[in-house]
Amino acid sequence: MFWSTTRFRIDLSRPQVMGIVNVTPDSFSDGGQHADAVSAQAHCEQLLAEGVDILDIGGESTRPGSATPSEVQELARVEPVLRHALTLGVPVSVDTSSPLVIRKALELGVDIINDVRSLQRPGALDALMDSGVSAGVCLMHMQGEPATMQVAPAYDDVAGEVLAFLAQRLDALRARGVADERVVLDPGYGFGKTVAHNLELLRRQRELLALGLPLLAGLSRKSCLGTVTGRPVDQRLVPSVAAALAAVSLGARVVRVHDVAATVDALKVWQAAGLDS
Repeated sequence: MFWSTTRFRIDLSRPQVMGIVNVTPDSFSDGGQHADAVSAQAHCEQLLAEGVDILDIGGESTRPGSATPSEVQELARVEPVLRHALTLGVPVSVDTSSPLVIRKALELGVDIINDVRSLQRPGALDALMDSGVSAGVCLMHMQGEPATMQVAPAYDDVAGEVLAFLAQRLDALRARGVADERVVLDPGYGFGKTVAHNLELLRRQRELLALGLPLLAGLSRKSCLGTVTGRPVDQRLVPSVAAALAAVSLGARVVRVHDVAATVDALKVWQAAGLDS
């Protein structure tokens, strides 16, 4: 199984570790730590040294209650970091819903568009298609918008509804000629979901494989792990690694994490023991 992207055909026979680089002042876990270009560029290099497979760079905080920056502001945050990351020899993903950022990132040569809104923002899918670039895409499920998504999320069947949404968005891309090998699907843990929703979705994650595409899971440091363990956000390394291994055991081929070195090591042991799904 492969993920076809702008510059790389990523081999998903081994679970891939996507490292998070938040170029924001207000992300839930590391807001402000890498908010300037120099520190964000250095963080990219640190994650590379820790064994990261994919760098995911974002300029919009999507924590619950967060405000959406202007497209110009978001682009100003991420562009210098993307330019640097593209010199490091690994696939580079941009975490954005902005048509402006998508267009510019693809002009720069970015490999993957990772969109929490699944290219639903007006002009986003057009920006992808107009580029003429065969970039990889990650489509994520989110109920609502970051500013309000955790107010009162409700589902009759969380896994079934996530699957139906992802199927609909996949059909929208197929209708525009996007090949399946370019697409990975993300259940959207923590995005418009209660702790119970997240845990049920994780238990039933294999049901999403019915769509026939690889899954990306992002549980790193999220509040549901804090609720389960009682740990504050800066003490969730072990729960995050455990969640990443659980997600891989249930079919995920990419895990999006803050703690790259620990996750890489855990996956090495997991694979050495022959436990990888």
